[in-house]
Amino acid sequence: MSDAQERARGLGDFLVESHDWLRAELAHLRAQMDELVENDGAGPVHRLPGDLAQQLRQHCLEFCGALEEHHTGEDRGAFPMLASRYPEIEPELTRLGEEHEVVAELHKKIARLVQDYVPGQTDPTRLRADLERLAGDLEAHFEYEEKTVVDLLNTLGPAPSIP
Repeated sequence: MSDAQERARGLGDFLVESHDWLRAELAHLRAQMDELVENDGAGPVHRLPGDLAQQLRQHCLEFCGALEEHHTGEDRGAFPMLASRYPEIEPELTRLGEEHEVVAELHKKIARLVQDYVPGQTDPTRLRADLERLAGDLEAHFEYEEKTVVDLLNTLGPAPSIP
């Protein structure tokens, strides 16, 4: 991206880029979960189930941490700026903040399930079902957020520079 393009990116554009990165990470996490379900207690596997479970734990922790950081930044930075400049969207911002709380509880639950997962003893299909619920809730949240605030965020200023 050229310097001029980088300067022209707005905060809303940065939000969409962040969501796209989170979507890609979630897709990778879901693929790992699918592999775990397929290999749990089955015959030959490409990797040892314990190794796969550990990789899933690590990836889940990283994803959940990035998601929490993203939502904290919105709740403490972007949303208060938007509320100050555009008070008419307060109901939408309230809804988004409430969705952040729901998502936070769900990803804490998933993190606990992943942490407690024991290959051959724990039902990985339950874990996958919860992850799928999180994925569906997140996608709906991202779509609503992008529809609601991207254009307004772009009026507030440029995206942060990332080294």
